[in-house]
Amino acid sequence: MDPCPFVRLTVGNLALKIPGASKPARSLVHPSSSPCFCKIKLKSFSLQTAVVPYIPPENNQFPDGNQQILAASFHLSKSDLDRLTGKSLLFATTKKPELKISIYTGRRGTTCGVNSGRLLRKISVPLDLAETEARTVLFHNGWINVGKEKGSSSAQFHLNVKSEPDPRFVFQFDREPESSPQVFQIQGSIRQPVFTCKFSLSSTGERNQRCRSLSSDQSGSRGWLSSFGSERERPGKVRKGWSITVHDLSGSPVATASMATPFVASPGSDRVRRSNPGSWLILRHLDGTGKPWGRLEAWRERGSTDRLGYRFELIPDSAPAGAGIVLAESTLRCSKGGKFVIDLNNRNANNFNGRSTPSSATYPVCSPQGSGDYGYGLWPYCMYRGFVMSSSVEGEGASGKCSNKPTVEISVQHVNCTEDAAAFVALSAAIDLSMDACRLFSHKLRKELCPPQDLLT
Repeated sequence: MDPCPFVRLTVGNLALKIPGASKPARSLVHPSSSPCFCKIKLKSFSLQTAVVPYIPPENNQFPDGNQQILAASFHLSKSDLDRLTGKSLLFATTKKPELKISIYTGRRGTTCGVNSGRLLRKISVPLDLAETEARTVLFHNGWINVGKEKGSSSAQFHLNVKSEPDPRFVFQFDREPESSPQVFQIQGSIRQPVFTCKFSLSSTGERNQRCRSLSSDQSGSRGWLSSFGSERERPGKVRKGWSITVHDLSGSPVATASMATPFVASPGSDRVRRSNPGSWLILRHLDGTGKPWGRLEAWRERGSTDRLGYRFELIPDSAPAGAGIVLAESTLRCSKGGKFVIDLNNRNANNFNGRSTPSSATYPVCSPQGSGDYGYGLWPYCMYRGFVMSSSVEGEGASGKCSNKPTVEISVQHVNCTEDAAAFVALSAAIDLSMDACRLFSHKLRKELCPPQDLLT
């Protein structure tokens, strides 16, 4: 399998220092009582925002040295690079792209419809992206004067802007996961079939049947399935018995996603709630045996806008039943969908290529949220670093159709064999099907997702 070229553009190590800030400032809010933030924009990508820490004016060096504290990131495909560098026939240009940053003092948000922050200055960092597919490029690292004064009395803004090659395998379903699709590997205009998927649905005895069929190592799989709280399976509004198996081109199973905990409506409602989520067990088949690889929980958030909540845990080989390491936890809009993302570097960015993905989606339990060491010494199985994967998820929309040919991107460094790629494909199918499983029970599902007897009622 040959990967597609991608480039990851990062903005980090932000800081602001304002000489004389201890005295009353004519145009600035005192930084000790008012935080600073910035808005970061790259052409055709959605705006990202990040907090800018204030440091004392006497500090002449960035306090964290060479440690990269990420504020925002942009993921550039080959077509993005061609468009930004003028190689695309549709977007021919000779002007080099620029990263534009607007720096504000004061708190983020609006008050009575008026932006709360006060603009300090706008800066631009020119980007020469010509060689970025092959090597790491540092565009800027250091301080920039952003105040109206000149010399040492001026306010200064610190940032690091660099790009790194980030090649990825790209896969696409040719139909919805519940339609038992083929999965193609995409490389430019070339589409090559690599997997087939088989969706299955049972109406009775789902748990016992799945335990027998998922793996020849029945004791291990049964232990994991039973650990997901089978006592929660109770009569009422429930969706259960869904599974999807990924096969290689020889017909051998290489990964499976199966409902381990039914999706049950909370008492008195039509909604799967966070307090009682449904879950999927993702198995990776090695040497004919399916072994637990990950667990995905999903539920329907309640708020001003309906959102699908999810949590994905990685399961180490030697972990006891029920144990796992959280790699992603976030939400997707039920109406519009978005991208399911596992990105263990993107700690502070608040969207992924312009698609809303709160930063909590990138906080694994084994990363510190402040410890600085990413917790690698705490857990020997935390081998996933940087960008891991993303998968497109289509929202319910007006037609009620929840899925449409999901596209999966997987970092090359996390694929060592066919089974690795298949596990991520199965996870992609599970998050896509979760949009259906968490659909309000007052709404009917499509026939592919309904047991035969439900179609007769």
